[in-house]
Amino acid sequence: MKYKRERRQFLRAAGVSLGLPLLDCTAAPARDAEQDSPRRMICINTSLGLHTPNLFPEETGKGYSLTPYLEPLAGLRDQLTVFSGLSHPEVDGGHPAELCYLTAAPHPRSDNFRNTISLDQFAVEQLDPDTRFPALVLSSSSSRGLSFTRSGAPIPASDRPSRVFQQMFVNGSQREVDQQIARLRQGRSIMDVVLDQAKSFQRGLGGQDQDKLEEYFTSVREVERRLLRAEGWARHPRPDVDVSPPRDIPSATEVPARVRLMIDLMLLALKTDSTRFITFALNGLNAVPAIRGVTQDWHNLSHHGQDPEKLAELRIIELEQMQLFAELLERLQESREAGGTLLDRTIVLFGSNLGNASSHDNRNLPIVVAGGGFQHGQHLGFDPDRPPPLCNLFVQFLQRLGAEVDQFGSSTGTLNGFEPS
Repeated sequence: MKYKRERRQFLRAAGVSLGLPLLDCTAAPARDAEQDSPRRMICINTSLGLHTPNLFPEETGKGYSLTPYLEPLAGLRDQLTVFSGLSHPEVDGGHPAELCYLTAAPHPRSDNFRNTISLDQFAVEQLDPDTRFPALVLSSSSSRGLSFTRSGAPIPASDRPSRVFQQMFVNGSQREVDQQIARLRQGRSIMDVVLDQAKSFQRGLGGQDQDKLEEYFTSVREVERRLLRAEGWARHPRPDVDVSPPRDIPSATEVPARVRLMIDLMLLALKTDSTRFITFALNGLNAVPAIRGVTQDWHNLSHHGQDPEKLAELRIIELEQMQLFAELLERLQESREAGGTLLDRTIVLFGSNLGNASSHDNRNLPIVVAGGGFQHGQHLGFDPDRPPPLCNLFVQFLQRLGAEVDQFGSSTGTLNGFEPS
């Protein structure tokens, strides 16, 4: 018992209690109208890639000609930057590289592969946002998402809009709230037992094992800290939104409709400050998507081998994705808040872990970045034979969000020509 008291005093001394919401309040504190709105980030990955000849402009700089895939974004041209020539060093393996899209952990096909923390979770650690959800992890289908803990464990993604809506906006009865708090406290008790037991193993360990155990302690303490915060938010009324709850679409082939429901949720989450970091896995299918003009399996089309008929149908699918991306940006741009629009203060990353899906190539990744307060309206083209790490761009995201960092993943610095506005 003495150890537990001391550890809790340490947690308080570390400032954990300062990060909790005000439990005696009945509503979220109002934000000063004159205060800048918080900075946010949305990261999207389309797992079956994009046919880059239809995306990358031939010209670099601001005077580039719109390509077929940039046509849906023509009205937002000054709000986005197209990047070519970027890669994650040592990230290979074709499709498994989607595990590394936001982590840059090397060689995902190797037997000893261990993933690392994803960009959104790193931002949560650095910035510690006082929101109900530290980050929102979504997908268009399945629980396969883009987010990973510091230890590299996958965070399951939510693909049911109705459930996400309920978690964000539906207040439970007092009994349900009490039950949730009891479950959270039980989780904290388990953390106590785990730490006490692990501490008994610490004596007599070598230096390397001591380091591993300390990393384990850190992970457990982080879980406990989040449980403490979750308990605070469990008592906190959810935002009241004048929106009907979404109805789930059972079929994964209804890609556009399912993505639009998730776009609705992303907007609501940001507008209510329920979270500031969102990841969205736009997962491909081993099936025919419900898009007019498409008759073949999406995965099969991505392995087109330059077949003109396959490329024609693939273009229909990928143009639909670009249209959905444009709709997200347009709605962020239309949403006004203190000091500007949601898009002004939201970094939106859209891209893929595949540079050439047909050959499973993970180089020269298709990357488009919009919003977030950067100087946009350009195509920044880098040498794909000497590619800068994509993580250099991630460092710039983190800095723009307010994190005092100069390194993430495989970064070696920042990207020339991409500056804050």
